[in-house]
Formats: sequence, C-alpha cells, structure tokens
Amino acid sequence: WDWVGGRYSVCSAVGILPLALQYGFNQCELFLEGAHSMDEHFRTAAFHENIPVMMGLFSVWNSTFLGYSSRAILPYCQALSKLPPHIQQVAMESNGKGVDINGKALPYKAGEVDFGEPGTNGQHSFYQLIHQGRPVPAEFIGVVRSQQSVYLKGEIVSNHDELMCNFFAQADALAIGKAPVELRSENVPDMLIPHKTFTGNRPSMSIMLPELNAYTVGQLLALYEDRIAVQGFIWNINSF
Repeated sequence: WDWVGGRYSVCSAVGILPLALQYGFNQCELFLEGAHSMDEHFRTAAFHENIPVMMGLFSVWNSTFLGYSSRAILPYCQALSKLPPHIQQVAMESNGKGVDINGKALPYKAGEVDFGEPGTNGQHSFYQLIHQGRPVPAEFIGVVRSQQSVYLKGEIVSNHDELMCNFFAQADALAIGKAPVELRSENVPDMLIPHKTFTGNRPSMSIMLPELNAYTVGQLLALYEDRIAVQGFIWNINSF
C-alpha cells in the first residue's frame, strides 16, 4: 500500500510476504501477534508502567538534557546480531532531524548515534570506552532460556549461563564502578590502580526476554519502533 512507511514495512504485505515464503505464515502470524501485543501495551498502559514511553523518556533525557549523543544496543544473543544495525537504521533515519514538524530549526539536539554488537564481541571491542571513557547509555538485551544451550562434560553451567553472568555483571559494573580502596583490598599494585578504577553511575537498562522466538522478536521490534515514536512526539519532529 502507498501509505506504508519504508522504515516500518516489515509488518505490511511487502514485508511479511517474503518472510512468510522463507519461514512459513504460522511463524509470521506469531511475529505479528507479538508486535500487536506491544503496540496494545503502548496504547493502553499508564505512562509510569508503559515500557516504550519510559524508554523514550530516558533517551530524551540522556541525549537532549545530559548531552549523551550515542547509545549502545547490546544483545547477549548471537541470533540478534543484526538487531543493532536494524535499530540504527530505524532510529537514526527516523529521528535524525534538524527541524520540527513545521519546518522550523530545532533549538535543541535530537536523535542519537546508535551502535552495538552482540555479547562478548562488544565486551572486547568498545566496552572499555563505555566503562572508563565517554559515558554511553547502554541497553542490554538478554534471553532467559537459550535456543541452544551447550553443557560440556565436567562443567556445571552451560555456555548460556556464562554469557548471562556477563550480561548481569556489565550492568552492575556500569552502575557501581570500582573504587581505589576496593582495588587495594584485592592487592592490586598502586601503579595499576588508576588504570583499573572506574567511576560507575553510568546509565544502562536491561531488557529480558523469556526466550527468543517469533513472538518475542515481534515484541522487541515494536518496542523500539514505539520508543522512537515517543521521542519524535517529545521533540516535535516528523519521525515518519
């Protein structure tokens, strides 16, 4: 249809048809049901319990008021490896505006630079900057039940258990940090203490999915699209 926006077309005929041919229409129906459930939550939930509204408010606060120009999207699930670039396109293309809905120049900064990598790939790539360099609001996405847990002989935890330990530890470290007195109690040499100290009090949020399937993927994509709409409403820009 001519009214389907290019960035939001996955739920339209032009988007669902190729997905249905690839995965079957039963899976696509679950995907659409998940997206619909999030949209209904966005439409009906009170603001203080409304997840897209709260996420949108956090993003506006972090970017426009606190001046954090970037945002990291960090799924601890390899199957979501393409989520950060997808949201990068949806968010930056939609809200990357310099004028309001009436064409007047914005008197404030709108939009963020989105980036991200899954799991431990990101930890060994750019987490150093997030912990000790420039503050970057981080959004961790975890899955309770793995699609493919692997248990090795003699190990009491699976690879997914270890991954989720990292998931929780990163958010804790960003919030709490590590002070010199704590490092000294761990017998860290004085010359290394400045290099191992990090301040904490850095913004992050954690999203937990019960499992990754077509339904929860639909919820997740709708959540981010609805959050983008909230930001557009507040900034008074034409996101669409």
